[in-house]
Amino acid sequence: MTRFFCFILGVAYALGQTDPSVPSGPPLPYHPVENWAKLPEGWNLGECSGVAVDKSDNVWVFNRGPHPVIEFDSSGKMLQAWNDVPVKSSHGIRIDNEGNVWLIDVAGHKILKMSPSGRVLMTIGGVGGGVGNQTAKYAFNRPTNVGFGANGSFFVTDGYGNSRVAKFTKDGDYIQQWGSKGTGDNEFNIVHDIVTDSSGKLYVADRENNRIQIFDQEGKFLGKWPNLGAAWGLAYVPREEVFYMSDGVNDQVIKLNKEGQVTGILGSHGKAPGKFHYPHSVAVDSKGSIYVAEILNWRVQKFVK
Repeated sequence: MTRFFCFILGVAYALGQTDPSVPSGPPLPYHPVENWAKLPEGWNLGECSGVAVDKSDNVWVFNRGPHPVIEFDSSGKMLQAWNDVPVKSSHGIRIDNEGNVWLIDVAGHKILKMSPSGRVLMTIGGVGGGVGNQTAKYAFNRPTNVGFGANGSFFVTDGYGNSRVAKFTKDGDYIQQWGSKGTGDNEFNIVHDIVTDSSGKLYVADRENNRIQIFDQEGKFLGKWPNLGAAWGLAYVPREEVFYMSDGVNDQVIKLNKEGQVTGILGSHGKAPGKFHYPHSVAVDSKGSIYVAEILNWRVQKFVK
């Protein structure tokens, strides 16, 4: 048998196998709502890095276009757009229990707490444009997102340059931090997102380690869910006690139960409605509709059953 023929057989065999690093599961029973977001004539979104849903099921989009923050109602009608937003490059967005909008400026190394009308209420990091090291209390190095505790405390995933989770009081006072660079427990390789479940446990997207790590709110390691694909974005749905994770490398969204088992898959690579190219962030409203923000398709898609 010639070496070339052996090579061809090897390629054919490899193409016929399922890649064990790509999570698989049954397709989720959702379909996209085409042309959901209705923008004014001549407007466009840029790279969409973040999406969040508030208590009224309004949808907030954080993007790298000329209007960085845009609020839509659930039907896609635009409610407001913020033009004068003091950020260099959008990343994560979250809405707290009081309706305030939290923005993560990844290139500006800072966190902004905004009122629902767009007024800056608090900023942490980015002082003088400075970059924080692994031990800095109030300075970050390319932070990614924020999560909340029941008492109003918040947790910052920091991020691309640092490898830690930093905890602050509701008023922005530093409390503690945990994590370092690596592949072991309580180590991160791009700590990319964080959510809290109904019992207060923290679930941290450890992006390049292809896993989610679990902690209590004092930073004690509780467990991990490995081999999930690239954990880019997280959303927790308390009424179902399930998680949605956007896998930006494999261009899909996966649904996980409380044990970290994959129970469904949404999407695949592509440009058409229902397909993804770098799904970066995911959010779920009170009716179960799923919203996915995509970096390279410059859009947020809505999915319904």
